[in-house]
Amino acid sequence: MTTRATPARLHGRTAAGVPRWAVWAAYATSLTALPAGLWRILSVDLRLPLMEAPADGRPPPDWFGAEWWYVIALSLVSEALAFLAVGLVSEWGEVWPRWIPRLGGRPVPILAAVIPAGLGATANTLLWPYSMTMISLGRMVTGEANPRAGTHGWQAVVFYGAYWPLALWGPLLGLLTVHYYRRRRRAADSTAALLRPTRRRATSPAEAD
Repeated sequence: MTTRATPARLHGRTAAGVPRWAVWAAYATSLTALPAGLWRILSVDLRLPLMEAPADGRPPPDWFGAEWWYVIALSLVSEALAFLAVGLVSEWGEVWPRWIPRLGGRPVPILAAVIPAGLGATANTLLWPYSMTMISLGRMVTGEANPRAGTHGWQAVVFYGAYWPLALWGPLLGLLTVHYYRRRRRAADSTAALLRPTRRRATSPAEAD
């Protein structure tokens, strides 16, 4: 399997006209939520010592209980949403996959991709850079001091290494959304220009009259 074949199998074929920087930006966006998801699963579900335990100790894990499934579901949904950024550079982001009933094989309307991607980029840009800055300063999102900060030393390094990539999710997604919109608009305008009927030039004075 070649280097190019591996991303194609994992993420689908890259759409025509997509530059390499956009492809790598999409791959990076799809991975921004992965470290945080792994940290949650390891620390909450598997009880690895990635954060300090309270003075009265941490209760044993409730295997397959509500909290266990919540952490798994939150991590999977977050990663699935981040992965959708790859659609902005892939063929399946321009043409509905054939397994989708009624829509399969049809072009994806530009705004059907741009509007949710733009909303996601805006939400993540407003949420994560600010939230991680507050947490790094030992404060809650409201700006108040956080008395329950549970990571210090090497645990803090692991925590910030897992969660700070989320701050890149919104800006990268916004960049890809703008590029997707401009690229597809250019393609649509070019197609419309080719299909637009042209007036036949007059070949004689009689035809001109």
